[in-house]
Amino acid sequence: MASDFGTDDDLGTIVEQVRSFFTSVLPESALEPDQDYFALGLVNSLLALELVTYVEKRFAIRVDVEDLDLDNFRTMNRIAAFVRGKLAGAR
Repeated sequence: MASDFGTDDDLGTIVEQVRSFFTSVLPESALEPDQDYFALGLVNSLLALELVTYVEKRFAIRVDVEDLDLDNFRTMNRIAAFVRGKLAGAR
C-alpha cells in the first residue's frame, strides 16, 4: 500500500484520503487542505487520536512518539507532507 504514495504527485492523493477521514467524522465541515482544524476547535483529543490511528493504518506507517508534534497533524497538507516523509524514510 505504501508504494501508492511514493511519487511527486502523491501529496494531492494523500490529502484526498485525509479529507475522506474528515468528511466521515465531521460531515458538516468543508475543510480546505490548509485550514487548521485544531485552531478552529473542530478536533478534540479523542478525534486527534483517531486521526493518528487512521494515518497509521491508511498509509501503513508508524507514528512514533517523537512524531506526535501538533505541527505534523494540524492541516491536511501538513499530514500529507508528514506521510510522504515517513514513506520516503522507509525506503
